[in-house]
Amino acid sequence: MDFALSPEQQQIRDMVAEFVDEEVVPIADEIDHDDEFPRDLIDEMADLGLMGMPFPEEYGGAGLDYHSYAIGLEEISRGSGGLGTIVAAHTSLAGNMLYDFGTEAQKEEYLVPLAEGTDIGAFALSEAGAGSDVPAMETTAEKDGDEYVVNGGKLWISNGSVADTITLFAKTDPEAGNKGISSFVVRPEEDDGFIVEGTEEKLGDKGCPTAELRFDDMRLSEDRLIGEEGEGFVQALKTLNGGRITIAARGVGIARAAFEAARDYANEREQFGQPIGEFQSIKHKLADMDTKIQAAKMLMHKAADKKIRGENYIKDAAQAKLYASEVSREVANEGIQIHGGYGYTKDFPAERFYRDAKLNEIYEGTSEVLRNTIGDQLLEE
Repeated sequence: MDFALSPEQQQIRDMVAEFVDEEVVPIADEIDHDDEFPRDLIDEMADLGLMGMPFPEEYGGAGLDYHSYAIGLEEISRGSGGLGTIVAAHTSLAGNMLYDFGTEAQKEEYLVPLAEGTDIGAFALSEAGAGSDVPAMETTAEKDGDEYVVNGGKLWISNGSVADTITLFAKTDPEAGNKGISSFVVRPEEDDGFIVEGTEEKLGDKGCPTAELRFDDMRLSEDRLIGEEGEGFVQALKTLNGGRITIAARGVGIARAAFEAARDYANEREQFGQPIGEFQSIKHKLADMDTKIQAAKMLMHKAADKKIRGENYIKDAAQAKLYASEVSREVANEGIQIHGGYGYTKDFPAERFYRDAKLNEIYEGTSEVLRNTIGDQLLEE
């Protein structure tokens, strides 16, 4: 067991941290206020190789291990929770679907531009009546000659309104339950019948558009099918499992931002003739906040280590995502408390951290579902 970062991992952390401090943190409040997709920032991140961190260089990626990717996403999320979601949905979900299950031709055509950051990716799984209950989806893809005709809709799709490439899940055999779900590559600019119904106005996670999509007799050629018919459900679960590591990273990043802001404020704010950080109650809050963050980071890296080794990491990823998600909300809540009345205003970023943190407990597996997953794994063991 080696708890020290390798020289390469330190270099990645320092490079991303410097970019975040110089380019993201100064405009994070603007991103939150305007809620517009930060295209210029994404282009800068693409130039730095941050839009394809875990993919091999042969596919346009940076060739980083999953520890480095998690470290990079942690730093990005420290600057902006919405930016963290943009990268996670693009890389961990859309990109990994193509990398793990796509043909060589699909990787060359669709993964390379995603990894290079010239295209933006999205992962279209959830529906109004099919969130945690994936087999309840109603979107269908009916075979018609050498094409599939897709009808239905998706909801809560991160990057959905700005994506160039979308991995879409639909039922090719509605009577077969989860074994009748397949996945496809969708190109919104090319595919007639693809419609963006609108985007959600959310509590937090601003800058990342969360879209409602509709498909009206959208025709996809056979070469858009990812893998074989009926494999979509398993593909989705495996992809989400890896994605949970990066949502843990987002949680750690937001928690760090909340902690650092609270610590700095505790050193500066004076009451009763001394900085409030000198009061035992505040020291204890800061101690608990940092301890939880360090524990969350350990769980995140444990899951990443198992993924790298090719071991079963279902439980580890679920635990990392569950704990980091709840820690991010708890730490952000204490951050507001330390700021007092100022923490409840938009004059300080403490309230933004809280709003961004809450989403971690909902998407890519709610905390309730993750506890079921962990329990199932424990019983199987």
